[in-house]
Amino acid sequence: QVQLVESGGGLVQPGGSLRLSCAASGSISRINFMGWYRQAPGKEREWVAVSISGGSTNYADSVKGRFTISRDNAKNTMYLQMNSLKPEDTAVYYCYADQVGRSWGQGTQVTVSS
Repeated sequence: QVQLVESGGGLVQPGGSLRLSCAASGSISRINFMGWYRQAPGKEREWVAVSISGGSTNYADSVKGRFTISRDNAKNTMYLQMNSLKPEDTAVYYCYADQVGRSWGQGTQVTVSS
């Protein structure tokens, strides 16, 4: 099982952009499913996006057209490019990887506020 470490969170104004990174401790090229969840204060964890080996991606309706998930297998890193951010995107963002079981990162805080 790979270990995952997120980075790139922070405070951004509405309409701004952030890029989150999820660095894995080992190769991600053969991991079929990697993606992102988020959890806002007082709410349940919400699935955001998935990257499927072979290049397919899928997104929650709430982020479709604004967020882009990608992988760099050479760097063993997955990314979440977030554009046109809204206050309702404020949450702790967690990356995950599905192998025999599911590995989780520790989370990175994203705050969208003026």
